[in-house]
Amino acid sequence: MIPQEIRKDIFWVGAIDWNVKNFHGHTYTTQRGTTYNAYLILDEKVALVDTVYGPFADEMIEKIKQVISLEKIDYIIANHVEIDHSGSLPQILKLCPKAKVLGTQKCKEGLFRNFYIDMDFRVVKTADKLNLGKRNLTFIEAPMIHWPDSMFTYCPQEKLLLPNDAFGQHYATSQRFDDEVKQDELMDEAKKYYANILWPLSTIILKKIEEIQKMGIPIEMIAPSHGVIWRKDPMKIINAYVSWAKNETEPKVVVVYETMWGSTEKMAQTIVEGIIDSGLEVRLFDVTRSDRTEIIKEMLDAKGFVFGSSTHDNDMLPTIAGFLEFLKGLKPKNRVACIFGSYGWAGGAIKNIENILKDTGIEIVQSSLSIQYAPDENDLKACYEFGKDFALKLLK
Repeated sequence: MIPQEIRKDIFWVGAIDWNVKNFHGHTYTTQRGTTYNAYLILDEKVALVDTVYGPFADEMIEKIKQVISLEKIDYIIANHVEIDHSGSLPQILKLCPKAKVLGTQKCKEGLFRNFYIDMDFRVVKTADKLNLGKRNLTFIEAPMIHWPDSMFTYCPQEKLLLPNDAFGQHYATSQRFDDEVKQDELMDEAKKYYANILWPLSTIILKKIEEIQKMGIPIEMIAPSHGVIWRKDPMKIINAYVSWAKNETEPKVVVVYETMWGSTEKMAQTIVEGIIDSGLEVRLFDVTRSDRTEIIKEMLDAKGFVFGSSTHDNDMLPTIAGFLEFLKGLKPKNRVACIFGSYGWAGGAIKNIENILKDTGIEIVQSSLSIQYAPDENDLKACYEFGKDFALKLLK
């Protein structure tokens, strides 16, 4: 692939990873692959903003060579330490030995601990500027979006924001811009990215967006380090982030369960019928057969959660137990829930789910429903009413 000019003398020199299906240690499935975006800015001085994952270093280097000799690179901007963005840094530094690396203090520490190499590093802080000639780059520290070292780079002359992981998507495509791809796919991947990676950082994200808005900087293009570049309507993704960061929800229910011999599954299906007949949107997931990344995405804008499990060894089944621990770490706010389950000779699953939800801060708004062995006709009627009652609580 040739490098792609995204602004006059600013080139995308990243790489497309079509085949990656898991990210972050298999905590995130990437069914549409991803990209590792790096940007080359030509001016009186030359800057490379971020690099790519190590195995794709040669692809980035070949693209840069089509634009300029590597030894002419004066600066490498490291917006983030994580190796999907910094992995090729040691290789690129060998080819442009005069280049200075710019990043936050935490970035300097993290890069050294990752690679143990000497580099000419300049620590930058919010409002620091780098003059390239006709253009300036301004730096905005963004700690915990999503690592302590993270920062944004902004070019006022181009009204271009380079925010690394913020506003990105794991989305491999031959197109580079938002207006060139299917909008439903794009927003689906952007939502999934936020839900699974950034959700627990919502308070910090909202404050950072408000801070940037108060700075009054115009933004005509957002070029993140994963996925496509926002050029048609960058406010579309900014407004989505504001909504997600505020934990705004829709009258929608996500039902997640795990079943041993099918009793809890029958309960779940009947509860869903009650929710549907009340007029609410609902999603149903067997946690053992569903993609956790997709479940979390659906939960991002849902007001209500319903969790169910069979009892095993006086506790919930192991897959839903792991799922709930993962959800706990995402810190969802302003959500309500209810719980159901089946058991044989002794219960325990429901009580333990209740305890996790209380620790998570999710409000349990109605008494849990427990059924022994297989549900009969009256039990299923109770399940239907259980779903209907929960839906009515959400509608109120």
